[in-house]
Amino acid sequence: MSDAFRELLKKIGSGPHTGQALNREEAASAMRMMLLGEATPAQIGAFSIAHRIKRPTGEELAGMLDAYDEIGPQLGAIAGIEAIVLGVPYDGRSRTAPVTLLTALILANAGEWVVVHGGDRMPTKYGVPLIDLWQGLGIDWRSLDLAQTQAVFEKTGIGFVYVPAHFPEAASLIPYREQIGKRPPIATLELIWCPYAGKAQIVSGFVHPPTENMFREAFRLRGQAHFTTVKGLEGSCDLPRDRAAIVGVKQPERSPHDDLERLLLHARDYGFSSVNVPLCSEAFLIEQMQAIVKGEESDLLPSVLWNAGFYLWHRGIASNLEIGTQIAKEALSEGQIAAKVGAIAEAVAAS
Repeated sequence: MSDAFRELLKKIGSGPHTGQALNREEAASAMRMMLLGEATPAQIGAFSIAHRIKRPTGEELAGMLDAYDEIGPQLGAIAGIEAIVLGVPYDGRSRTAPVTLLTALILANAGEWVVVHGGDRMPTKYGVPLIDLWQGLGIDWRSLDLAQTQAVFEKTGIGFVYVPAHFPEAASLIPYREQIGKRPPIATLELIWCPYAGKAQIVSGFVHPPTENMFREAFRLRGQAHFTTVKGLEGSCDLPRDRAAIVGVKQPERSPHDDLERLLLHARDYGFSSVNVPLCSEAFLIEQMQAIVKGEESDLLPSVLWNAGFYLWHRGIASNLEIGTQIAKEALSEGQIAAKVGAIAEAVAAS
């Protein structure tokens, strides 16, 4: 048992009247002790549920990310390159069809450097994980160590940090999600973690507005000057079509204390129907993704174009969303994305 961890646990777990939030250094210490197994399973479980009940602060998240930076993996910086890091819940999607990977591929094809990260199917949702969708496109990131992933990233402009292999310390905490029956606040880190050593724009999906405020405070404390928040589908960074897409943008040239630039985007204003594509099954989703990569029509295609068009505009590749949509459509119909998938698969196989 760790006496030091017990004191931190007592601080957050003393109830609504005497409980207190951890400061940044304490949060980093608590996260470090959990990642390194210095806290016992009983202590980690107690911390997870107590912290969920209390709710984390932005300062606590900043401290936990400090520990991630100390212990976890990072893809090496590419000189002069700002990567875009897409943060989505690791426990996947269960209701709506995700298009994150297709967005990432279209961005990479347009010359962007894209980092995505995640693990296997996991509690509490047990939704479709990104790693399975990569596999469905013929790309097996599971087989690579971090150095090999770095080589693929440098060659293709896209990299996937696979947590079970690259960050086993964090993967060791995943079973607690099943044991306590809830996603602990530790899971929030997967939305704002940046496993890239260089300059980055972090895109973080969220569901509840208070979560966005925690992101903003954590980013401010850590000096993260460029980030985007998306009230996306099931907490992802996929823009919805059935309601307004609420996006917050923090540009690096603005003061850390400036408010976010707020975007409210409606799919119908850009020629798309107001219907999200349901997730029928993983197998059918992969069939749809494969068809889109081949340049074929699919019910999922409007969601892909809606999202890719936004992100191409957001990253300055296109002057507006409509042009971004057209760039994405042409990249798919002309076989550019199929070629990109083939190049990544070849690079992975050669590593």
